Amino acid sequence: MAVRIRLRRLGGKKDAFYRLVVADSRMPRDGRFIEEIGYYDPVEQPAKAKIDVERARHWLGVGAKPSETVRDLFRRARIIDGFQVREGEKESPIAFELVGVEEETEEAETS
Repeated sequence: MAVRIRLRRLGGKKDAFYRLVVADSRMPRDGRFIEEIGYYDPVEQPAKAKIDVERARHWLGVGAKPSETVRDLFRRARIIDGFQVREGEKESPIAFELVGVEEETEEAETS
């Protein structure tokens, strides 16, 4: 079974809201999914995203492939490496809320 991390569209016409889901690649975009790991709201200014970092890293570790948009969100949130703004292109601001990160930083400070 090929597993993908992708966006599931919710919201009304011209008022899109997306959930980050882990799903079988054969399922439709808004169909059945395995697990929800966050959301992305591009309509708000600045855009908002909430990602469960621990679950995202788990699924990436077991071989789930992120879609291009999800890969871009993960790079901006520093979940995976390599995000760079192309020359002449502006980076749109995204307010990230990363779940599961606080524990890692506290453990690093006490060590």
